[in-house]
Amino acid sequence: MISPAPEREMADALRALAMDAVQAANSGHPGMPMGMAEIAVALWRRHLSHNPGNPAWPDRDRFVLSNGHGSMLLYSLLHLTGYALPMAELQRFRQLGSKTPGHPETGLTPGVETTTGPLGQGIANAVGMALAERLLAAEFNRPGHEIVDHLTYAFLGDGCMMEGISHESCALAGTLGLGKLIAVYDDNGISIDSDKGEIRQWYTDDVRRRFEGYGWQVIANVDGHDIEAVDRALRKARRERSRPSLVCAKTVLAKGAPGKSGTGAAHGAPLGDKEVAATREAIGWRHAPFEIPESVRAGWDAREKGRRAERRWRRAFAAYEKEHPDLAKEFLRRISGRLPETFPRKLQEILSDANSRAESIATRKASQNVLEMLVPAMPELVGGSADLTGSNLTMVKASRPVGKEAGGNYLFYGVREFGMGAVMNGLALHGGCIPYGGTFLVFSDYMRSSVRMAALMGLRAVYVFTHDSIGLGEDGPTHQPVEHAAALRLIPNLDLWRPCDSAETAVAWGAALARATGPTALLLSRQNLPFQARSETALGLVRKGGYVLSDMPGARAAIIATGSEVQLALAAQKLLEVPVRVVSMPSTSVFDRQDDEYRASVLPQGLPRVAVEAGVTDCWRKYVGLEGAVIGIDRFGESAPAGELFKHFGFTPENVTKAVRSVLS
Repeated sequence: MISPAPEREMADALRALAMDAVQAANSGHPGMPMGMAEIAVALWRRHLSHNPGNPAWPDRDRFVLSNGHGSMLLYSLLHLTGYALPMAELQRFRQLGSKTPGHPETGLTPGVETTTGPLGQGIANAVGMALAERLLAAEFNRPGHEIVDHLTYAFLGDGCMMEGISHESCALAGTLGLGKLIAVYDDNGISIDSDKGEIRQWYTDDVRRRFEGYGWQVIANVDGHDIEAVDRALRKARRERSRPSLVCAKTVLAKGAPGKSGTGAAHGAPLGDKEVAATREAIGWRHAPFEIPESVRAGWDAREKGRRAERRWRRAFAAYEKEHPDLAKEFLRRISGRLPETFPRKLQEILSDANSRAESIATRKASQNVLEMLVPAMPELVGGSADLTGSNLTMVKASRPVGKEAGGNYLFYGVREFGMGAVMNGLALHGGCIPYGGTFLVFSDYMRSSVRMAALMGLRAVYVFTHDSIGLGEDGPTHQPVEHAAALRLIPNLDLWRPCDSAETAVAWGAALARATGPTALLLSRQNLPFQARSETALGLVRKGGYVLSDMPGARAAIIATGSEVQLALAAQKLLEVPVRVVSMPSTSVFDRQDDEYRASVLPQGLPRVAVEAGVTDCWRKYVGLEGAVIGIDRFGESAPAGELFKHFGFTPENVTKAVRSVLS
């Protein structure tokens, strides 16, 4: 049996792999992995509970590399501890088709918990993960049966600290008292624009006092190159369960590189062959590139330890299952992401309820009606709003606010849209929760990057964006979304629904929750919208994203509309002296995924078309062509009552009829 190498040598192995991979790729960030090597040894060898043989083990500790540019640190750790990430993948760092992309990507590399790249979002995801752990523990743990009991760790750097999202998410974590969240701050004083110490020109925050003000335990002045000191700090952090903990570790960027350590030159560029050779000499690493001695591998190998940890948990879960069979079954369902067996029946009940009511209501209210029936039936739903609960109507009778005490299913995020989006991502990534969060559509700008990351990761998250047009009226152009629907439609893998009434709203919610491969945005009105009578056939086709709502024999043109403008299309149909077809298209992305035959049945080739939506017009050209017409708004709004604004900007039945006549002529 091979004796494990000393931990100092294990840290140097991380340094060597980082500088070798970056050098081979001629691209990357060697400084952070080399500087955080000892911190990684302390955490991954002495504290982190994980099983390389099963990256999806439910009760594993979560690890988030928020400073994701240092991805080679994580890839080296995954490889050395025994995940299915062979050395060949490290040698192909940043190359096409490799499992070692420039920044960590979940779903691609085994053991990567979240996609990190945009700085600050990783630590916000970690907040969501820690929150999910606490909510699930409150729901499923029973005396003598702690089946949900793990920690969330995050590494973050100066860039994460500077990004505003760290303020939003970390303040919320302190308020909620997430004691199982432990973050390690790599305080190396260097960022892209800096050389030795120059970061002080633009970053002078007192990090300790800042996080203490948030309500965190701060363990400051830790020597990040002293494994024992880091270990003591982590042990202290683990003992604190009423507050999240921040370990402030002072490090030297690119530690060990004699000519570039502690300089901006080592942050985001290869060290160069000469410096790599000099570093090998300086740290006493006598091995060829990508060569790891067996004693080092023996020290890092976590496979057997991980198997034992998971076996202990599975034995504990078996005892739990015997005593609480229904809870155990529900836990496994929740973690798997499967919806309740009753979900299809519940959806049909909700849709029947909407049709029987046939109410003229705002679609934000229709959404709340859906949630009133869904939330009690789906305990995995974790709702919230960015300080607009009374306007977004995201809270229902079955909602229980989340606070410092365990449990709950509704979050008051405060005015933190971006933080809300990234925390929702963490909730979804952890498993067992389906997050939905509300704000005004115009503020989707604030959270766009987290929405994009949810789409990139394929997360099931639902955004309730209300006040979806100039129809919000008097608040004026600062609050009136004009380009926002179009901008969100441009995000790949994001489904967007803009329903015209309560029936379409119910279908949209059903589609959003059934979709396990990406997020969904629901764009909902502030003002009341009339219920639209439709045939059973048409009702069944709403789920296809676009359908014929009202047809006339020999239709000579088609009017396509969404949301509040569908009523204008139907009114224009009655005014016109020629037969026209009205197509409701609540979701362009879903409609675009239908087969050619169906899309042609809704919008036959050669049929002149007019599109109507209270937003920018360019995106509708793909449906109406250059020869068609679009009634929209390509400027910012005005402050006035909603009815006056719609008339002012030409959203009237008369203007729609004029547009139809123009395409026919």
